[in-house]
Formats: sequence, structure tokens, C-alpha cells
Amino acid sequence: MNIYYTYAYLREDKTPYYIGKGKGPRAFRTSNRHCPCPADKSRVLFLKTGLSEADAFKHEVYMIAVLGRKDLGTGILRNLTDGGEGTSGNKRSEEFRARMSEVHSGKTISEEQKHQISKTLTGRTIPPEARRNMSLCKLGKKKSLETRKRMSKPKSAETRKRISIAQKNRHRNNNEQT
Repeated sequence: MNIYYTYAYLREDKTPYYIGKGKGPRAFRTSNRHCPCPADKSRVLFLKTGLSEADAFKHEVYMIAVLGRKDLGTGILRNLTDGGEGTSGNKRSEEFRARMSEVHSGKTISEEQKHQISKTLTGRTIPPEARRNMSLCKLGKKKSLETRKRMSKPKSAETRKRISIAQKNRHRNNNEQT
């Protein structure tokens, strides 16, 4: 499936500082990154879309070679590798997953942290191209019966009201942008 893309992070002067390969929302993720995603999402440039994974890796390698790496003194990019590698399709062992579950169990998020997360995500918009890529990566995947049952559980009146308000605001904001 051709659901991969290459992207660039741009400085304020519109020169690239990082080249990457991804699918879905990868270009906008901020965790586990040595090179930060720009706060201004208009400075995330999709170079090529609709690629196979192999083609995306090739394009990433090509772009890094053309623009060069700062750490090697050959160019302007902050990439630490020549590209073309990654943990795509990486499967974690049951042992690893159990260990991570144990490490994170019992952790709670403070109200302050929740407020900060909410503040960060409020007003965030995802470009149409990224939305399309996120949709394509789910194409053909079916939810389990258990998941479908959990999703269809009756919701309380309060929850239904909050969802209704959120949807109305979302549609209102979309209409104002067009």
C-alpha cells in the first residue's frame, strides 16, 4: 500500500532543518524526537505522498544527501543519520510490553498536567493531506467485536451533551474557515 510520505521541518526562513519519512500523523508527533516538530504546523512540508515504504526510504536518503547534514559538516539538516532506516513495523515482545505496562501502571496525571495537555491540543488543526494519510493507514483494518461493543455502549446524558456541543463547535469552526 502506498500510504507513506516524506516530509521536511522548515525554519522560520523556510529552509529545511530535518527530513523524515512517515505515515499517518508521524510528521506531527512530538514524543521520542531528537529534532523537535515546529510549533507552527504550516512549517511542516510534505515533500512526496502516496509512496510505498521502500520509495519513501529512498526519497528520504536522497533528500538528506542533497541537503547534507550539519553534524558531518556537509549541509543544513539536523538529521543524525543518512536516512533509509527506522523501526517501521517493529513488533515488541510480550516480555517488553509486560515490563512497560508494569513501569507505567499506577501512574496518574495531575490536574495541572491535564490542563497543560488540553491547552496544547486546543485549536490544533491537522492539514487535509495528513488527515488523508491517517485515514489510509486504517483502510481495510477491522475492529474486533469486543472493541465494537465497547464503542457502542450507551453513554450518559451528560456525555452525549458534551459530545453534541463539541461536534457543533467543530462544524461551526470548519464553516468559519471556508
